[in-house]
Amino acid sequence: MKQANRERGCVLWFTGLSGSGKTTIAQEVENELLGAGVPVEILDGDVVRENLSKGLGFSKEDRDINIRRIAFVAHLLQRNGVFVITAAISPYRRVRHEARAMIKDFVEIYADAPLEVCEERDVKGLYAKARAGEIKGFTGIDDPYEAPEAPEITCHTDTETVQESAKKVMDRLIELKYIEA
Repeated sequence: MKQANRERGCVLWFTGLSGSGKTTIAQEVENELLGAGVPVEILDGDVVRENLSKGLGFSKEDRDINIRRIAFVAHLLQRNGVFVITAAISPYRRVRHEARAMIKDFVEIYADAPLEVCEERDVKGLYAKARAGEIKGFTGIDDPYEAPEAPEITCHTDTETVQESAKKVMDRLIELKYIEA
């Protein structure tokens, strides 16, 4: 498989609750693309927050700023032929729509998993802390997550393996002519 047009990158925008599998699938897709010689960068929400958005909190305004920063960097890379994979909760539809409007080739991927499954997967114990009131404004507990209305791809991470979800993404990229089989 190869990139259909070396001048045309795209942004794979993974969204979903904490623990939904965004980063895990993103890494699998990254490996597939790199194996095919496609230039790719991952902008992981935690890494970006540490390096590009340090000092921002978790208020709605700060979350929106963080997502806008991710979108801006993704746009710069994408317009230069790079495939960009973002893996950030990006809980609010309006800001995801802003990102889509900014980025020419935008593919929204919803990592869909029930809240209970995300809580079971939570190795950092963040959901338990949020339920105990130790963390305020936690997405899915006391702050909303607005699921995408019409994502290009939905990965049902409670019933699909990582490989099945990654294959679904790769197949859709072929269908959308971002890469060739």
